[in-house]
This record gives sequence, structure tokens and C-alpha cells, in this order.
Amino acid sequence: MNYVSPGKGYSRDSRYITTRITADVRDGYPVESGRYRLVVSRACPWASRAVIVRRLLGLEEALPMAVAGPVHDERSWSFDLDPGGRDPVLGIERLRDAYLARDPGYDRGITVPAIVDVPSGKVVTNDFARITVDMSLEWTPYHRPGAPELYPPALRPQIDAVNELVYRDVNNAVYEAGFAGSQEAYADAYARLFARLDWLHARLERARYLVGDTITEADVRLFTTLVRFDAVYHGHFKCNRYKLSEMPVLWAYARDLFQTPGFGDTVDFDHIKRHYYLVHTDINPTGIMPVGPDLAGWLAPHGRAVLGGRPFGDGTAPGPVAAGEAVPADHTPLS
Repeated sequence: MNYVSPGKGYSRDSRYITTRITADVRDGYPVESGRYRLVVSRACPWASRAVIVRRLLGLEEALPMAVAGPVHDERSWSFDLDPGGRDPVLGIERLRDAYLARDPGYDRGITVPAIVDVPSGKVVTNDFARITVDMSLEWTPYHRPGAPELYPPALRPQIDAVNELVYRDVNNAVYEAGFAGSQEAYADAYARLFARLDWLHARLERARYLVGDTITEADVRLFTTLVRFDAVYHGHFKCNRYKLSEMPVLWAYARDLFQTPGFGDTVDFDHIKRHYYLVHTDINPTGIMPVGPDLAGWLAPHGRAVLGGRPFGDGTAPGPVAAGEAVPADHTPLS
């Protein structure tokens, strides 16, 4: 598979399936416990957002999850982690089967996260930005007692503004650097990335969280890039002005979130490295996966409680990870 176009910059295919699952059934898909299956890969930062939000809100029973393997080919993500290589509920080997069930002529990206309608076997949506917001706003009847408010009305304009900047200059910019086909395209992405990280450094130097005094959707979206930074983006994507661990404020902020229930306990560093180093063969043709970095630092004291803040606001932390959903012990420092 080729991710780099020589002489060109990287442009993400954003033609997502924007059908929504809502309480008012505006698009024909009602919020209904157990009807849908959230398909993710723990390797993917966009899917990891959905995994974190689902866990924070306590939607494990209402919205069951399928975890695809970290390595895929041009045909799509596959369920090679499951017995027989098939998802036990959907009965399919590859996620593409659910996309083609929705549209036999589907010619866009077969991406995660995707929510599949189990009765029909069809993908409902892969609009990752909307999926997590709708988990907060549309799935409220199934939130756990004490679920945090990740997208509070009074803060939505600020959250949206921060999310737009972080998406453009951090979440997506690391890919624009890593998949750049020209020196100019790489340099532009690199400059925007580190200018925005400097901006975030200054913002988080005086505040524990990005918006308000609690964890919000904005923190989830930044975290999934930061947690991959030293493992893959610094070297594999050439985002190498500094490692995250060399940026004191952002490193402490990321550790604070990592050590918060619902964040670090969803992170699989082995899957992350396998995906980037083994799938992107045009960037890493040898397929050699680095042994490092040392993950022990993720558990070091972060000291950010002195800034105040209430991680879950008036809510509570999520309980233990659901049965069958724990990250393998040798894939995480939390073990």
C-alpha cells in the first residue's frame, strides 16, 4: 500500500458516511441498546477517541465493541484477533464487507471507527468526529450513573474552536508530515505542528484541561495524538523537533490523562506500533518495528493536580474495564 505521493502533499479523504444514530431517528437509525456494533482498532487515533468516550460514558453494554487487528492490507481492517478470523457477532472477516453491504459500489476509505447496524450488517456511519459527540448527546439514556459531561452546552463554542485548531495543526498535521511527498509539504506540516504544540504548551501551563476545569471532548481528541507521539510520530513520521517527553507541560498533561481511568487503560502500545511500522511499507520498507520507547515514564507522577480542576466534574470515574476488553498486560505499562 502506498501512502505517499511523490512531489505532493498528503490530503485526507474526508468523504465520510455521515448518517447519524439519534434519539429522534432523523436518519432512520434510532438510539437502541445492543442494536449496533462499534468497530475499532486500538492502533487508530480516530477510533481510540470513540473507545475512550464510550468507556467514560459507560456505554459498554449499550454499544458493544469489535476490535480489529492492528495490521491491514488494501482490502481493509480484518478481525484476525477473533477465533476463526471472523467477528463473532457480524460474522464477517473484514470490515469492508459491512461497507459493501451498505453500498456495493462503495469507493471511499474503509475506516475505523465505524458503527455497524447488526440486523442488516450495514455500516451506519464512519464520521469519527460526530460519533463521539453523538455518544455524549444522543445516547444519554444509556449513560452510566455519574457519567461526565464531555460536551457541556456552555463550553461547546470553545471546545469546537479548540478542536478545529488541534485537528488541523496536530491530529492531521502529523499525517501531513509523515505522508508528505515533497520537502515543502513536510516542512509546512512540521512548522504548523510544532507552532500549535507551543501554543498548547502555553495554554496548559496555567490550566489542567484544555477547556474549563473538567475533561471534555477536546482533551480526548488531543490525547490520542499525544499518546502516539514518541512511539510513532517522532521517528516514523519525522515529527522530531522534540519528543513529547521533552516537552514538560504537554508530557505532564498527557501523563495526567493517561493515569485517569478511561484513558490509559484503553491504550495498546503494541497495536499502535504494529500498525504504523508494518502497514506503512512505503515509509518503512524493512518492516522493522522499534523496541522502544520505554513506557515506564507514563506512570511517573505528573504533578498537575496543583492546577485544580475536577476530572469528571460532578460525575465519577468509570469502574473497572469491562470483561474481555482489557488491553493485554504486555502491551501497556499499566500492568
